[in-house]
Amino acid sequence: MTNAFLTMLDSHDVILADGATGTNLFNMGLMSGDAPELWNVDEPAKITALYLGAVEAGSDLFLTNTFGGNASRLKLHDAQRRVRELNRVGAELGREVADTAGRPVVVAGSVGPTGEIMEPVGALSHALAVEMFHEQADGLKDGGVDVLWLETISAPEEYAAAAEAFALVDLPWCGTMSFDTAGRTMMGVTSAAMADLVETLDNPPLAFGANCGTGASDLLRTVLGFAAQGTERPIIAKGNAGIPKYVDGHIHYDGTPELMGDYAAMARDCGAKIIGGCCGTMPEHLRHMREALDTRPRGDRPALEQITAALGAFSSIGDGTGEDTAPTRQRRGRRRG
Repeated sequence: MTNAFLTMLDSHDVILADGATGTNLFNMGLMSGDAPELWNVDEPAKITALYLGAVEAGSDLFLTNTFGGNASRLKLHDAQRRVRELNRVGAELGREVADTAGRPVVVAGSVGPTGEIMEPVGALSHALAVEMFHEQADGLKDGGVDVLWLETISAPEEYAAAAEAFALVDLPWCGTMSFDTAGRTMMGVTSAAMADLVETLDNPPLAFGANCGTGASDLLRTVLGFAAQGTERPIIAKGNAGIPKYVDGHIHYDGTPELMGDYAAMARDCGAKIIGGCCGTMPEHLRHMREALDTRPRGDRPALEQITAALGAFSSIGDGTGEDTAPTRQRRGRRRG
């Protein structure tokens, strides 16, 4: 097992992660409804280009093209027997890019939700969830990832199942949830509840945080919620590049590269150690984020009013911890896109 990620946590004041996977692959020709993970084998040059785009833009860490690489999701494409292969190859392509980057770059094995709802609300048992996450993590380990990276989780039960599975493969891991429902995850988890959750796990993540969700301003409010709990674990912020809008029949995220530079610097000031982008974040956004983190001095922790002035209004009045959670999306300041 390599300790490249642990070394980077110790040596870097802030770590720049990567941007979007899906948005970039759609721009390369991936069709809606297709499984991106199949491109690890069918279109390896494009996946290598995806990884290189992040590294050349300045990312210290990038995620593998394996978000939906579990048996449940791959079954939709009759590829459920290819879990280990697709994850291994996705990681191997990343390993080659990182090892030839000329500087330390961490390969993080992306693990998304199973796509099923866990008991007692749904039918997915804890044991089967652990089995699915274990199978995927095995493939990623075989491919040489430095760290496992759980993302876009909504249910605490699924987060805990992944933690158990990752212990079985003996790799460090990080894990984020998506706070996309008026400051909560789809299953009702608040930022405070997540900060508490990670401390109850037998195999806690090295870093935790939020990804995706709604806009960058909402995500930073969630990061402030993590920091308010006094956690000593590194916090991850991986926000979308603005808000999705339909333009000429396609989804377009309205966050400009300049806005994402502002977001990156503010995420650091909010308390995040690992900062990246999610949906809509392209290499050009990452370059501005890299420049902002490298050139702007650290500031005080921003007030909510400073966040909305820079990044746009919140999508809800409250952060999910109170009753004031009605959507209040307004015109966004400093948005040009």
